[in-house]
Amino acid sequence: MSEAQAGARLRASYESGNAIAKSVADWLYLAAAPTFAIMALLTGVLGGPADALCSIGASPLVGMMPMYLLMSAFHLAPWLRLLAGRGSGAGPRSN
Repeated sequence: MSEAQAGARLRASYESGNAIAKSVADWLYLAAAPTFAIMALLTGVLGGPADALCSIGASPLVGMMPMYLLMSAFHLAPWLRLLAGRGSGAGPRSN
């Protein structure tokens, strides 16, 4: 095999791997909001000493559960983009 052929095969392999990584990333970014929502639910149901340490104060916005809910809300944008594009047949992150 010539050096040019080896370079072409290496380039094709890199581009294929890059396409796979982009495809995985397109779906992986959807995992944040449900993960934080589950963490908020578990923290609210199970609680625990770590959450008690964070909830010193009078405000209901102090503690781990409100933090997880806010993080879940901040990570809803990919889901909203996906749902908005569903009617047009667009996939994730299609611009």
